[in-house]
Amino acid sequence: MAYMIDLKTFTDKRGNLTVIEKIIPFNFKRIFYIYGVDNSTRGGHRHKTVYQAAICLQGSCHIYCNDGKIETEFFLDKPNKCLILEPKDWHTMDRFTTDAILMVLASDFFDPDDYIFEPYNK
Repeated sequence: MAYMIDLKTFTDKRGNLTVIEKIIPFNFKRIFYIYGVDNSTRGGHRHKTVYQAAICLQGSCHIYCNDGKIETEFFLDKPNKCLILEPKDWHTMDRFTTDAILMVLASDFFDPDDYIFEPYNK
């Protein structure tokens, strides 16, 4: 089941510094980011083995998740909030603000055979 974690952030008069260290529950091999999104919905899949951590570095977006039993929705609008997606979490991403930058850390390299596009039956 998808869940949120807080990333450690240090704040002083100079600004903020957020650290991703020893908190992501998997080792990551791939980083990608999504930006310049129109009104489209992204995602629409789950994985066989890949875990992901999603962080909206700028702006905001909405993420819908369904693990086959529970449907949940998340609103990412702070760069110190991280959404952990397990392989079983079928997810979509939408409602991107025009300035949104969504960074995703993935536990493995891209493999088209790891994707499952069919949503769970209701």
